[in-house]
Amino acid sequence: MLFFENGYAGLDRFGQWFSEPSDLDASPETRGAARAATITTEAAALEEVARIWADSGSVDPSDQYYVFFESHDVDDDRAERAELLQLIDFLGLERVDAPAEAAGGEVWVRTDPRLDVECARWS
Repeated sequence: MLFFENGYAGLDRFGQWFSEPSDLDASPETRGAARAATITTEAAALEEVARIWADSGSVDPSDQYYVFFESHDVDDDRAERAELLQLIDFLGLERVDAPAEAAGGEVWVRTDPRLDVECARWS
């Protein structure tokens, strides 16, 4: 039904789609970077970052950081992590080191008013 309601955009929540079967042979990091490269506007980048956060993240108890891939290992979600890291750079968001007790795959980003608004829509 998602496809009938919104076409392929309705299926975006299931991850990246590929037009060529050979694209599936690329590493997850390459696929994630390729997906990030298709996002060219700030609004689209913020929406994608918020979607990734809604799927796997939280806000730390101090309300100073968005935590992506909470409790995930670095080998989990490699494509989305590569995409997220490029989008963080594109948006000029401030990435900080995760605390020592954090899981190895967590990505911590300082809160930003633009991200606050978009994440509120996804939570």
